[in-house]
Amino acid sequence: MKICFLDASNIPYTSADINSEKLRGAENAIINLSSEFAKLGNKVYVYNSCLNNITLNNVHWINLNNINKDIVYDYAFTNNDMRLFNRVKAKHFFAFSHSIQSIEKFIRKRQLISYLKFKPKLILLGKYHNQTRNFLLKIFGKIDIQWAVDPIFINTKINDNLIENIGIFTSREDRNLNILIDIWKNKIFPKNNNIKLLATPSKLIDNNFNIFARNFGPKKLLINDLLKSKVALIPGHKSELFCIAAEEARELCVPIITLGIGSLSERVNHGITGLIAKNVNEFAQYTIDIFQDQKLWITLRNNLIKKRASKQWDVVAKDLINKIL
Repeated sequence: MKICFLDASNIPYTSADINSEKLRGAENAIINLSSEFAKLGNKVYVYNSCLNNITLNNVHWINLNNINKDIVYDYAFTNNDMRLFNRVKAKHFFAFSHSIQSIEKFIRKRQLISYLKFKPKLILLGKYHNQTRNFLLKIFGKIDIQWAVDPIFINTKINDNLIENIGIFTSREDRNLNILIDIWKNKIFPKNNNIKLLATPSKLIDNNFNIFARNFGPKKLLINDLLKSKVALIPGHKSELFCIAAEEARELCVPIITLGIGSLSERVNHGITGLIAKNVNEFAQYTIDIFQDQKLWITLRNNLIKKRASKQWDVVAKDLINKIL
């Protein structure tokens, strides 16, 4: 089959950038899916903002300005922009949705005409994602799927001897880091000043409260910080439709404490892989508890170890292929 991915993101990337800090979940998904589709024997093209046209591992990476309009694809996937379908010929159309969009916003971003013209099925990432998408924007069908993490996380060995009294936040700063730091300063640090918080670099970082910027760079640096962290502190955010940061922590067996905002209530199994707090006071107490109660931490850690490698991109790709056929 001939398959193409269309991405108008201004980030220039190919699969060679898989471990770069500049990529977000959507770009990672395209890299991994295109690679796995190619391994299954399909002819795969990715049209995006890459600087040079190149073929890597049987995937053709081509700048959007160089689309071959003579090719008729069996399946065309777009990342968040229905208008890109106008640039290719395809038998079937599918759209990844990585943002919450009201009908008003959908129309304002000039998506409606292309949506009605090409009638794509939407690819959704869970219950929360499904609930936030207006039913009128799913009238041509939907496919439920779950993302996986990059192989580098699955192949990394974990080691309890590396762990320090560190909590870590690895989501983007605008994913309620301010809420976490407020809880830390006012409800956690005053009761235990022997623990540290590593957070995504931000103006909110305050060393006086043992809040430090985590290493921000290639994924190996992120992994090193996760490996030494005892708990991942991720409040969640209404825009988090999947939260790859939570999946990365889960794969490295770091228990997660969350307020369950957005999709985080789906990423964490309360009492099994982490703890879902009902409010900020409970979030703070759970955090204090997990640093003080070694039995609790070991229980969550062991549960996570049993779940390692349970989500891999080859399985995701095969599942998606089966659902689009």
